[in-house]
Amino acid sequence: MDNARSFGAHAGAYKAGRPTYPDALFDWLAQMSPAREAVWDCATGSGQAALALAERFDRVFATDIDAAQLEQAEPHPRIAYRVAPAEASGLFENGADLITAATALHWFAGKPFWEEVRRVGRPGSVFAGWVYSDIIVPAAIEDALVAPLRGMIDPYWADGNRIAMAGYTAAALEFPFAELTAPPFAVEVSWNAERLIAYLRTWSAHTRAMKEPSLASRLIAVEEAALDQFGGEPFEIRMPLSLIGGRVG
Repeated sequence: MDNARSFGAHAGAYKAGRPTYPDALFDWLAQMSPAREAVWDCATGSGQAALALAERFDRVFATDIDAAQLEQAEPHPRIAYRVAPAEASGLFENGADLITAATALHWFAGKPFWEEVRRVGRPGSVFAGWVYSDIIVPAAIEDALVAPLRGMIDPYWADGNRIAMAGYTAAALEFPFAELTAPPFAVEVSWNAERLIAYLRTWSAHTRAMKEPSLASRLIAVEEAALDQFGGEPFEIRMPLSLIGGRVG
């Protein structure tokens, strides 16, 4: 959980650097949900998923353990933001038709959280958690920027990060529900090198590595070389999502 808290120190950069999720994902969640009255968006961060859910559900309860992250969230008349840990949301029993966790489940999945999901979820409600499982860029960008950076920061990934990088599985997350089969979803964006670097700097391993002065200088050198090489020319990026979902109760 300390790893989840650590994002607050970089909440502004995290909000600016992370892409939004595809509309098709939220359309599917709304379709699978038994009703569209209430959603609990757990570990909402700066509210990216909550805003999309509010377009499809009457009420969104968006919680996060980090107040600094919630301060970055955009107000919305159908969203109620609250500081709360994942395993103790403070929400009403049997109050949610859908429970979500976007790019966060790997930090708190386990028996206490799943008990809270059962408590908050209505009979037949749906839980879904997803995460970026990879980033696919043109070969020249991969060779000059992404691969060297990954190699340098690899020792700085936490165990939760490695669960996410491997893709969500029931075994790794102690997932207690019968799994739903979801269609493939992916984030697809057109970015230039500067925008991609802003995203890469939201990786928690990058943040930790930057605290080592000698390594920080090497990371910055790779990033600056990529900016010089690729300039402001946009290129296509694809980030497949790894999703695990199931019906509660």
